[in-house]
Amino acid sequence: MKNIILTAKNISKQYRLGVVGTGTLSHDLNRWWASLRGKEDPYLKIGAENDRSKKAETDYVWALRDINFDVYDGDVLGIIGKNGAGKSTLLKILSRVTSPTTGIIKTKGRIASLLEVGTGFHPELTGRENIYLNGAILGMTKAEIREKEEEIIEFSGCAMYVDTPVKRYSSGMRVRLAFAVAAHLEPDILVVDEVLAVGDAEFQKKAIGKMKDISGNDGRTVLFVSHNMAAVKSLCTRGIVLENGKIAFEGGTDDCVSYYLSKKDNDTAKTFPIKFDEGEISNFEVLDFIGNNSNLLLGEKCSFELNLRVKNPKSTKINVRYQVFDKDEKLITTLNTFHLNSNKILEKFDQSFVCSISKLNISPGLYELGIQILDLKSKKVLYQKDAFSEVVVESGDVFKTGKIPSKENLGVFLSDQSWTIK
Repeated sequence: MKNIILTAKNISKQYRLGVVGTGTLSHDLNRWWASLRGKEDPYLKIGAENDRSKKAETDYVWALRDINFDVYDGDVLGIIGKNGAGKSTLLKILSRVTSPTTGIIKTKGRIASLLEVGTGFHPELTGRENIYLNGAILGMTKAEIREKEEEIIEFSGCAMYVDTPVKRYSSGMRVRLAFAVAAHLEPDILVVDEVLAVGDAEFQKKAIGKMKDISGNDGRTVLFVSHNMAAVKSLCTRGIVLENGKIAFEGGTDDCVSYYLSKKDNDTAKTFPIKFDEGEISNFEVLDFIGNNSNLLLGEKCSFELNLRVKNPKSTKINVRYQVFDKDEKLITTLNTFHLNSNKILEKFDQSFVCSISKLNISPGLYELGIQILDLKSKKVLYQKDAFSEVVVESGDVFKTGKIPSKENLGVFLSDQSWTIK
């Protein structure tokens, strides 16, 4: 049985809106007076939920509220959620960069953090000097740094500029060097925020490979925040979804990713039924790899499910056609019951048409799905709409090799392929 290496118990973090610090002198005096009488902080009883879309009605907001979870030795825990959900605040508390308003964190071993680009770097010092400075901040001894210095430089890919002041580095070069130092610290817990998104596709693959080595081969623990769902699926063993500063879902990686992708804005949802002369569409869903109404992942199975009602089922032979268009309204592909001899003489008033794709190979992006419903007997178009539904395809491990394609220069499709080298 694995040992618990990190415990978060009743973690909450409160901020005062619009000012730096805890607030006014009167508030500080009220806190002091409450403390003197053995009472709790009076401002812990107030505060708005961390929902950035709503107008503030109080001076205080709970960036995090009542967070509880355990992390086991060797876990790779993905922490996902929308911008402003509290992910970075949670990592800063776990890394002891800031303290929680309430609750406690218990950890075992050494923690290395990579929370922001160039954290702990001095712009006037060279890359090599910053390796020693940053390593010391993270708890490495000078002897440890000297032993790993060349390995860190090689991994970062910045050998040419390592003796150049960091102020002349791009943000990508700084994050390369910072990640190389943090990863070679050999921490018991490695905490990584979204900063990897600053690096190019080649470095992201390299960084994810290094984190796999840290967790898999070395048996160390990684806490990973990312908006790249393919990276979360590829790297993490468990997940937590944060919403408005609270844990909304916790479980297996696939379930967490599916839950997160399924949280669409309400204003994009359609109201059913959609009526037409010969009947109605009672429901339509885009289903992801585990059957949830959600965005889709490249390389995973998915399906489109249409529920149809017609007025005269016995006299109707239905053909359903889906057409996928890109953002420039260019037709990408067509899915059609007619081509597979799956057109249907309806047996009843209410029928379900499910189009299943075993392995989605359309490149990541935003697409429009058009629907045409045709009566093959009368040759009459019963319903047609070229922009019936939005379909979002996220990047994924399409070839199941752990190497996630970048969104650039992919073309429209990624084909199944095999190679023979003679």
